[in-house]
Amino acid sequence: MSDINKQKIVDSVPQKGFFGHPRGLLTLFFTEFWERFSYYGMRAILVFYMYYEVSKGGLGLDEHTSLAIMSIYGSLVYMSGIIGGWLADRIFGTSNAVFYGGVLIMLGHIALAIPGSITMFFVSMVLIVLGTGLLKPNVSSMVGDIYSESDNRRDAGFSIFYMGINLGGFLSPLILGEVMKYSFHLGFGIAAVGMFFGLVVFIFTKKKNLGLAGTYVANPLAPTEKKKVYTMIGLGTLLIVILLAITIPAGVLTIDTFIKLVGILGFLIPTVYFIVMYRSPKTTATERSRIIAFIPLFLAAVMFWSIQEQGSTILANFADKRTQLEFAGLTISPAWFQSLNPLFIIIFAPVFAWLWVKLGNRQPSIPQKFSLGLLLAGLSFLVILLPAYFGGEHSLVNPLWLVLSYFIVVLGELCLSPVGLSAATKLAPAAFSAQTMSLWFLSNAAAQALNAQIVKFYTPETEMLYFGVIGGMAIILSILLFLVTPIIQRYMKGIR
Repeated sequence: MSDINKQKIVDSVPQKGFFGHPRGLLTLFFTEFWERFSYYGMRAILVFYMYYEVSKGGLGLDEHTSLAIMSIYGSLVYMSGIIGGWLADRIFGTSNAVFYGGVLIMLGHIALAIPGSITMFFVSMVLIVLGTGLLKPNVSSMVGDIYSESDNRRDAGFSIFYMGINLGGFLSPLILGEVMKYSFHLGFGIAAVGMFFGLVVFIFTKKKNLGLAGTYVANPLAPTEKKKVYTMIGLGTLLIVILLAITIPAGVLTIDTFIKLVGILGFLIPTVYFIVMYRSPKTTATERSRIIAFIPLFLAAVMFWSIQEQGSTILANFADKRTQLEFAGLTISPAWFQSLNPLFIIIFAPVFAWLWVKLGNRQPSIPQKFSLGLLLAGLSFLVILLPAYFGGEHSLVNPLWLVLSYFIVVLGELCLSPVGLSAATKLAPAAFSAQTMSLWFLSNAAAQALNAQIVKFYTPETEMLYFGVIGGMAIILSILLFLVTPIIQRYMKGIR
């Protein structure tokens, strides 16, 4: 897209109307608020739905299988963003991608709302994974479209948008966690209604508020490419359907083999990304050096997200099975703990932003911030093993231990996550700027693919060993990363 077209898009968007920001931010804020409301609400109760007995409204799956599926779900959601970004850039634009994604997500939640069907559960997985891959990266891209590159409101606009994400993620587990006491399917239905509201906001306000934003196809397929690409997509889809039709009835493709396959892809895809970028003739010597510097940061991020994302699997199970849920006169839903992460981010993100600005040139370097984030993640797991150490592995734990664990890992997230986004833009080769951002998000996909393999080792008997080994490994890696920071810094070629 030319600079003229970029400016044309900005000129088409009303530049006032939402707290001093472009009016289009209102549309995107509430679209993403409702999408995250539906996604995080669904995610907060999904693992319980999988392993609760049929008599309690669940599917009655094996507990370890349920925890692994939950991790695979998250991994595939992050992987699918690559497909969603490519389709938007090459075929139908970001606005259509957001709409199509929202429809698929809503249909996925409706499929979950149909009682007692394992088939509909897997149908919903496919729909929500594809829908989130279309909507999530592209609605964020549209936020960038409504500001000119020189607009000093741009960073603040993304901060407001980020608040929408976390407000949705905070409220929905509280609501759906209460509803799940009566019916999982009613909870999933509420998630579908949430996405419906998001679609209504988007459809009825986009023309007035967003102008041309999202309507351009950034890098459209040439007419000569279209037939070839569509043929490849069609043949690829047909091949997958045939393979599934053969391998599933034959017992070759089982849940366990699928989990292992995604585990391999979680690390294979980013490895290929790194190799392609490093070996590309479009990558300069300085950029190759920065790619090497990015590798240890990527691996540190995988370790961090592996711990952080267990908040919706292992710690969710811990909340359900090992936590005293009668507290201070309240009956706590185990799903409510899923609201802690976005709540702490809403409270402390401005504090960390102020702190880095206040420290200026005295603030830690990027690798040092990663090291600190990893250290805090490790400590969050060591904290949660203490109640078992003091009270025994079969006693119910005071819920404040879980609150403390979530709080510590959020402090680590604020050291690592926004810094990682910034690092991805700074260390990216010019020819691969967008793909480097996709690569950063793949650290989360790899982490959850890893989690799918390791959650099977968690049992009440191995609880202390599980938290201790993983937490200890994170702390050791954080110390190693801190020690090699000068070496990484040299490879970063002037970027701090």
